[in-house]
Amino acid sequence: MNITAETVPAALKGGPRYLDGKVCVIVGVASLRGIGYATAELFARHGAKLVVVDLMMDDTIAADVSQAIATRNGEAPELLGLRCDIGRAADCQGVIDQAVARFGRIDCLVNTAAIVKSDGLLAISGDDLDLILNVNLKGAFNLCQNALRVFEEQGSGTIVNIASVAAQRGGGLVGGAHYAASKGGVISLTRSIAREFGPKGIRANAICPSMTETGMLDGNVTEAQFAQIVDAIPLKRAGRPEDIANACLYLASDLSAYVTGTTLDVNGGSHIH
Repeated sequence: MNITAETVPAALKGGPRYLDGKVCVIVGVASLRGIGYATAELFARHGAKLVVVDLMMDDTIAADVSQAIATRNGEAPELLGLRCDIGRAADCQGVIDQAVARFGRIDCLVNTAAIVKSDGLLAISGDDLDLILNVNLKGAFNLCQNALRVFEEQGSGTIVNIASVAAQRGGGLVGGAHYAASKGGVISLTRSIAREFGPKGIRANAICPSMTETGMLDGNVTEAQFAQIVDAIPLKRAGRPEDIANACLYLASDLSAYVTGTTLDVNGGSHIH
């Protein structure tokens, strides 16, 4: 690997490292095109120890993620890769248990894993509804519940849940009604956690991205639809994974020490409300 001064970001040249030594569990990291990977890369740049989780995670994917981060950041991350079916509570408990066994604690949970379908409401089958809710809402619940047991014992911890602008405006850009409903549930779940666990030193916040250039667009948006959506965005571009990762860094770190229960819009101005 050839590391040059231009390769190494400013944060590794003596700049602030906002997550130095923090143990961060990031869920949904198998794709190098995704929000989860962009978040893992940024968090590692700021000194975090990483637990990267995905249904597709195996030793090969974990090694690819680690190598990609090392190439981009100029140093190898301290990283544990774990497979998890987030719809299964036992799997989620296993992930949290293994993270604590490896690193001794957890400081942050970031939930980026989700699936999307764009069917009209009358075309949504019961099986599709169950699938979307099981992954997007029940999965987030399972992970939060198990992480909160650790956070409560520690007296500290942060949760960042990725919701969607679809939850705020009722779908219509990419996801269908079942997707929008699942992400609306994520917002309500996050607010409930913030209210209940704030007195215990635990913060929880949600991010609502608009259309972001990840693999989730594949097969769900045509080129013509993409261009039409971008044309209606005040900033005249779709979101990028790093845009959402930057918001995750803010909410995961002490930069947002007095922020909990919020829903942070990262949408280029596409939904101003």
